[in-house]
Amino acid sequence: MAPSAPPILDFSPFYGADSAAKEQLVQQVKDSCEYNGFFQITGHRIPRELQQRVMACAKRFFDLPLEEKLKVDKNNNTFNRGYELLRSQMLEIGTAPELKEGLYIGDDISTDHPYYLNQRLNSGPNQWPASVSDAAEFRKTSMEYYRAVYELAKDVLGVLARTLDVDQSFFDPLTAGGVATMRMLHYPSQPKDEDEKLNRGIGAHTDFGCVTLLLQDEVDGLQVLDVPSGQWLDVQPVPGAYVVNLGDLMMRMANDRYKSNIHRVINKSGRERYSIPFFFSGNPDHICECLPNCCKAGEQPKYAPITVEDMVKGAYKQSYGRAEAYKKELAEKGKGLESTQGTAIAA
Repeated sequence: MAPSAPPILDFSPFYGADSAAKEQLVQQVKDSCEYNGFFQITGHRIPRELQQRVMACAKRFFDLPLEEKLKVDKNNNTFNRGYELLRSQMLEIGTAPELKEGLYIGDDISTDHPYYLNQRLNSGPNQWPASVSDAAEFRKTSMEYYRAVYELAKDVLGVLARTLDVDQSFFDPLTAGGVATMRMLHYPSQPKDEDEKLNRGIGAHTDFGCVTLLLQDEVDGLQVLDVPSGQWLDVQPVPGAYVVNLGDLMMRMANDRYKSNIHRVINKSGRERYSIPFFFSGNPDHICECLPNCCKAGEQPKYAPITVEDMVKGAYKQSYGRAEAYKKELAEKGKGLESTQGTAIAA
């Protein structure tokens, strides 16, 4: 098969009465999942007007002065809500920490909610920027959009269930009480003379959870690895479409029949880039294990059962730990250089 960018699929048959069209959609999604775990969808139920409003919110936030963004620093809490500085994460070993800044938003979990009280995965109240223009609209639009994409993620999981020869409702226990994280992201343009091998908007990685739905602006930069050929394929932005990709948890449940594929962002456009990925993890207590029909008779599953929470928390710890270790190493090198220079001057 010749390398090809993720296909653009019409998702509307999922909502219609044409069973043949729905079966065709299921087969198209299955083919994409078996090949590289990426596809784009149009024909969903999220209004274009809502997408444009939430993207405008992202741009308003990132236009704030740094000191204002830091008032909602996600280091203020332990549940990944708030602002993330440039160079905070490092997903690809051998690169520098990443050229992106973000705002983490999730379901607004109150401090008396069991998830918050028991310190469950990414669960707590959002940090809302007070100084962004029209702060009330910013909050309202963000949560309206979050809820709409949550519902779309459930629909996508319904189709994925069908592709794996189980009932469309199979993932209902996973989605009930599910945890998801929305990230407004801003990628400054990389200067043309920067080393592309070192600097990334996001380094080459796979996603941690079950499924990701990405809204892009008009600026490209997302690339998906075509494993058979080793080529990086550009995922061109399509107005109104969502880029859908499978995460590591879905690959585990499908026993490697499906791909959680490697992707990255390199913004060489000369323009600012904005995107809003929605990472659906699932109910923190849900045990993810090999699905029926995904393990041949007499074979053992490739992966042991694991809860959503244990899987995602472990992956977070690795990626942020790499960034901190890199910065510490640079700081130590800097101290060593200062010491050498001081000795030379004294001599």
